[in-house]
Amino acid sequence: MSEAVVKRLTGAFGGRVLESESFRGDEVVTVGPKDWVEVAKFLRDDDETSMAQLVDLTAVDHPEREPDGPRFDVLLMLRSMKTGARIRLRTRVADGQKLASLCAVWPGVNWAEREVYDMFGIPFDGHPDLRRILMYEEFEGHPLRKDYPIERAQPLLPYREIEGIDKLEPFGVEEGQPFARYQWEERLAGGDRQVSPAIAYQQRQRRALSDSQAAELLKRRLEARAAAKRAAEAASGEEAKPDESKGK
Repeated sequence: MSEAVVKRLTGAFGGRVLESESFRGDEVVTVGPKDWVEVAKFLRDDDETSMAQLVDLTAVDHPEREPDGPRFDVLLMLRSMKTGARIRLRTRVADGQKLASLCAVWPGVNWAEREVYDMFGIPFDGHPDLRRILMYEEFEGHPLRKDYPIERAQPLLPYREIEGIDKLEPFGVEEGQPFARYQWEERLAGGDRQVSPAIAYQQRQRRALSDSQAAELLKRRLEARAAAKRAAEAASGEEAKPDESKGK
């Protein structure tokens, strides 16, 4: 079924279909950025393709292509509810190049395009509300780019103390980084180590990720708070004791 969609696209657009490939039933068709919206509309509206269901939109970073080729693949996953056929429509864009938004074709792609913009920095021309969706506005960089520096510590906002709420300090340099960039087997070898600093504190286990200054500050603050609580309880207990001298 999916092969028929590829044939239909090739017949309708000819050389504007730059390439197509198939692997175990997954069909991928590549078009130029200028044909992105037109081909997407065709896939949705044509009676033979009838790809009305938007499955997802995402991107893949290929920095090794630069400077000779466009850095990013943008991928649109579609499905026909009538035939069950699936297809991935792909285009390639350079860093900083705008790609036409598909919000007018599928309104539900709004958040997916915002996520691609947030994580990869790919701008979508004509998007009705193009802003970050996962990171906060002050976040620097785009985390899913392969050259995002591992030593960059986030967040950049001032830490906010909230009375009555125990919170971890902002991440240290060693914390909060992608799993793929750590040798987890080595980090966790040796018994009672925990991946999560928060769980480690709760279960009185050793931290696996960080001996950062922020973690040490948190430990001292919690210990001081616990000591103050014990002192207050002891003082209230002394005050509650009856004055035996008055009864003599």
